[in-house]
Amino acid sequence: MTQFRPCIDLHQGQVKQIVGGSLNDQGAETNFVSQYDAAYYAGLYRQHNLTGGHVIALGPGNKEQALLALQAWPDGLQFGGGVNNTNAAEFIEAGASHVIVTSWLFDHGQFSWDRLEAIKAITGKERLILDLSCRRTDTGWNIATDRWQTVTDTQVDAETLAKLSQHCAEFLIHAADVEGLQSGIDEELVKLLGETCPIPVTYAGGARSLDDLKLVDQLSNGKVDLTIGSALDIFGGSGVTLEQCIEWNQR
Repeated sequence: MTQFRPCIDLHQGQVKQIVGGSLNDQGAETNFVSQYDAAYYAGLYRQHNLTGGHVIALGPGNKEQALLALQAWPDGLQFGGGVNNTNAAEFIEAGASHVIVTSWLFDHGQFSWDRLEAIKAITGKERLILDLSCRRTDTGWNIATDRWQTVTDTQVDAETLAKLSQHCAEFLIHAADVEGLQSGIDEELVKLLGETCPIPVTYAGGARSLDDLKLVDQLSNGKVDLTIGSALDIFGGSGVTLEQCIEWNQR
């Protein structure tokens, strides 16, 4: 059955919810800025045993907050954002259950199997999550790197998912075109993931209510988990409460 997976998104040293596609060097279109630090949210998720959540650092200036979250729930949260072969071990030692990596796996826009092997040598397959966040193209979906601004040639399809699944524990996939818009999930992408993904996968982007958990469960035959961000009450949203998500997971 589809599970709700929590998130902590960090931008410029604060817990925020942003419109994913707007992120650039100047900043981002912001839906919500929290008065609380990352450790507060990590503690909240720990209290309710909401496992498999992720802390994502969007750009520089977030390391201090990321480490606070990981310390607040050792081995309870995944970490991503600027992860590479030189710092992956540090985040695992700081308490991350897994590290999440995307952009670093691409060298001049091309997927690098050498880089994948280099980071896997440090983390092991079992603590590595590949973030295949993507944008819709004429032919389907292609992985987007560099804060979702660079669309690569690598497609998110059955072949890519099958190949890469042999090298990691899970996938995390943000649909960057709908991320933070609360305009509904990318149903076709969720269906594709449910049909073709051979390992656990979490989808994020566009969720706006509890009905989206039901929809993802239905479209993916319970194989895809869902992250809800901007619509959640703890992030200033009015679409769904954390309490509802906890109840859903307990069912």
